[in-house]
Order: sequence, then C-alpha cells, then structure tokens
Amino acid sequence: MDLSLTVLGCATPYPSTDNPCSGYLVSHDDTRVWMDAGTGTLGPLQRHTRLEDLDAIWISHLHADHSADLLTAYYALLFADVSRDPVPLYGPPGIADRLAGFLTNGPVRSPIEDAFEVIELRDGLQAAVGSMRMTTAAVEHAIPAFGVRIEAGGVSLTYSGDTAPCPRLTELANGTDLLLCESESTEKTPDMVHHTPEDAGDTAAAAQARRLVITHVGRFLAPQEAVTRASARFSGSVDYAEPGTTFRVG
Repeated sequence: MDLSLTVLGCATPYPSTDNPCSGYLVSHDDTRVWMDAGTGTLGPLQRHTRLEDLDAIWISHLHADHSADLLTAYYALLFADVSRDPVPLYGPPGIADRLAGFLTNGPVRSPIEDAFEVIELRDGLQAAVGSMRMTTAAVEHAIPAFGVRIEAGGVSLTYSGDTAPCPRLTELANGTDLLLCESESTEKTPDMVHHTPEDAGDTAAAAQARRLVITHVGRFLAPQEAVTRASARFSGSVDYAEPGTTFRVG
C-alpha cells in the first residue's frame, strides 16, 4: 500500500454538522497512525481502522480541537470492547497529566498509562512506527506545538500542526511530497499564531514541496477561496482537505 492521508475532519475551533475538528489517518502497508484527535474524529476513524489496529497516535498540541477525542478513546481502550496493549501516544510535554486532570474524578489518578504508552515530543525527535519514520519539529504557536514529517516507501508527508510561518516548519518540509498545512488566519496580524492561505503557499514554495493540501481553514474563509489564495503563491498542486478524502502521497 502507498503512503496515504485520510482526512477525518479539519474544522476549527469546533466541529460542524459534517466536519469534525482536526484529525487524520496516515497509512502505509499495515501501519496506521491517528494524527491529531480533534473533537469528533474518533467516529470517522473507525470507518477506516479499528482501535485495535492503530500503531500510534500523534498529537501536535493540546488545544481541544486537536486532542479532545483522546478522552473518549481512553474509555474505549479500557472499558469497552477493545482489547489491546496501550497505544503509543506521541504528544507534547505534560500530555499524560493533562489527560489525567480531565479524567480523574476522585482521589485516585485515572490510569492513563494503562491506555496510552506516552512518549513526549521534543524538537528533533525521531521515531520508527511500523513501516513509517516520523521526525518531529517544534513550531510557533501560542502553546508548545509540533509539526511532523512522516516518511515511508520512498515518499514523505509533512504536517504543520497549528503554527505561524516559521523556519523549522520550512526545514521539516524540505522537498516533501505532500505538505498538509493549516490556513486558519484570514489576514496577517502582529501576534498571529496561524498561517494565512498566502503563508501556506509561501511555506510550500520555500520548502519546494511537490503538493500542498490546505487544512484547518478558518470559519470566515471559504475553502475554495483559501485554495485560490494559496495557489497565487505556490505553483504546484493545491487542494483542500475535504473530510472523507484520501490523498495518495507521491
């Protein structure tokens, strides 16, 4: 199987009736990684894979629209019909205590580690997950946040997470076959922590990416308008991360 990206949802900052928040399934051969677990993504994830078959979960940052469905995944993994070892969970520093803070309802801390094998992200972290190799880079957001490059089968996919344009993301995406880049901001501001569509095009061009997929488009911007604006800055293929779409990489 080729390296592929399936869009579970990309809404921000809350789900719409037909679009969950940020979440993606990355697949190659028999390896499957749930990349961001935003509100509402656990449901569509199960159209494509069982929780028993996930090789890892990777979380870019701890805003709810990228991580909230970890809470319901916890209950599925420990108290329902799922039987498996703890899922490797790659996430920002403090993710285990953050989850425990939400899930603990008494004097005894909820057994987060019984559901998730937590690996804290750091800039430059490299990890092999099945047939995939993942490289993480710290990016520039309001809280600790990371982008990731996933390589398998001779091709690569790079995901921005949430971030303002920054050198580390451009370096991470250098020569990538597909750049999945957020585009929440409608216009530049002095304190921006997101890309505009033009920024996404600029990042893709600077990284010499082969293809750009726009995601996490803000609610005051139509997806096709975001694609058009990004295309003015990037000469390669530009698409929108329509929920339910699977992109073949390479």
